[in-house]
Amino acid sequence: MHTAQAAPPDRAPATPHIPLPVTPAPTRDRRPRDPHLLAAVLFVAYAALSLGRYRHLATKSWDLGIFEQAVRAYAHLQAPVADLKGPGTNILGDHFSPITALLAPAYRLFPTPVTLLVAQAALLALSAVPVTRAAAGLLGRQRGLGLGVAYGLSWGIQRAVDFDFHEICFAVPLIAFALEALLAHRRRAALLWALPLVLVKEDLGLTVAAIALVVAVRARHSSPTAVRYALGVAALGVLATVVTLTLVIPAFNSGAAYAYWDKVGDAGSPLDGIGTKLRTLAWLLIPTTGLLALRSPLLLVALPTLGWRFGSSDAHYWGTDWHYSAVLMPVLSLALADALSRARYSPRPWLRSYALHLPAAVAAASLALMTTLPLSLLTEPEAYRKPARVSAVERMLALVPDGASVEANTGPSSRLTSRCRVFWVGTIHGITPDFIALDDTDHSHHDVQAYARQLHPHAEYSVIGAAYGYVLLKRR
Repeated sequence: MHTAQAAPPDRAPATPHIPLPVTPAPTRDRRPRDPHLLAAVLFVAYAALSLGRYRHLATKSWDLGIFEQAVRAYAHLQAPVADLKGPGTNILGDHFSPITALLAPAYRLFPTPVTLLVAQAALLALSAVPVTRAAAGLLGRQRGLGLGVAYGLSWGIQRAVDFDFHEICFAVPLIAFALEALLAHRRRAALLWALPLVLVKEDLGLTVAAIALVVAVRARHSSPTAVRYALGVAALGVLATVVTLTLVIPAFNSGAAYAYWDKVGDAGSPLDGIGTKLRTLAWLLIPTTGLLALRSPLLLVALPTLGWRFGSSDAHYWGTDWHYSAVLMPVLSLALADALSRARYSPRPWLRSYALHLPAAVAAASLALMTTLPLSLLTEPEAYRKPARVSAVERMLALVPDGASVEANTGPSSRLTSRCRVFWVGTIHGITPDFIALDDTDHSHHDVQAYARQLHPHAEYSVIGAAYGYVLLKRR
């Protein structure tokens, strides 16, 4: 007997499996952050050096005060008058650097020369990003970082940081970004990065033309359109320089002329100062590039700057001091990276070997030279202490009320330009200032009151403060 089994219940039709959409995990940016980390370290070092010099009252020239007066005027939506250059002097009639107006918002918030020094440190440190990034792209991460370190510690950059403030701090990153784009075959970006150089200084239009010509040379076999654009930008750069020198600057200049023609017109023989010029070339090419940069067409970008410097009658332009070589440093470093990338495929074994070891050698050279360059001061404890003499001088200068007119020389000027109308000593004919502030630490004036009478025969000044060689006089 069979037991009847109940029929199984009807099963519901199976629901097809539909996979849920999976949100892809965010991908991490695996690009090396070495360039940005290096730039951050360099910014701290540059700012510490620059601010340390300011805290020690070690200003080297009147440039910091001049640029602060111009930026202060921009910050208050006024014409960029720099009385240190002469009463009522529009700075655009001296050098054409309207790009410094970009500092006006920061200065309006922080009205002090320290704002300019920090901005310069940031801009120069920023330039290490494209240099390191381009070198790493051509040579690999480690060798690229080595070139980035060598660039950041290069003597030309250090001299610029050590020179208080100058408008070329804008040119250095612009040139670096332009050449990085050029090496990456981003021709339009290279030209766009170069064009603002005409707003940094009047001679840099020729550097724009040089960058554009290198773009045209590198694009001649692959992109006729890029060549045409590049040649157009080159012509625009030359035209900008000519118009600025002959029309724009004279229009703002009280003498209706460009004041620096005599530095070139009376240049004399090209052999004048030949020893200094050759030493400068050696410093530019040997420790910085091991001479290999001569194999790169990018080195042509350095020619306009070297041309006006070595063609000038002013011996200050010939040497390695001051800030004049800073704009050449990104050119040299990226020309070296370009030459190294080419040398790897050379049929000459010695050249391949030399190119393999040169980045480490250049980085080692920059570290070795540190002992003789300004950043070495950061190893001394005194660099981080404010001397008692500086505090005493600042207390004395605090006796000058805000808005007063002051005739001053290098030392006191940058301590007063943020709140007073400051003139350069001996240049204010027809104006009698409220105060005279002098750095007389070299004892060049045995009787400062007699010197004040010499400056202003129809006024009487009395000494109201003296500290560590600094003297403050007030008009009676």
